[in-house]
Amino acid sequence: MFADRTIARHETRSFDVFALNDNELEGDPPALFDLLYLRRGLAQPGGKLPLFDLDGQAIDAAIVRRCLERGWADPWFSNPLKPDWLVCKLTELGRRLATAP
Repeated sequence: MFADRTIARHETRSFDVFALNDNELEGDPPALFDLLYLRRGLAQPGGKLPLFDLDGQAIDAAIVRRCLERGWADPWFSNPLKPDWLVCKLTELGRRLATAP
């Protein structure tokens, strides 16, 4: 095989391509419903997560609990008028998951 030595010895170029580093994720990746829930918080002040879906139905409590258990959301404050409603906000990890391609 013939090769031009001046071309073959060029430095390798770096690319501006970055992979999502999921090494810090523990357990299962978020389900589609979890991602949809987390992404709705991106457009809200302070990363507030919704209490209701786009059809006006309450968000499933299992989705909220799963996001809290995995550290993707934090409780924000308790609602004195509706103590059974859990108002949450995105954590930094939740924000990274929601913005990942």
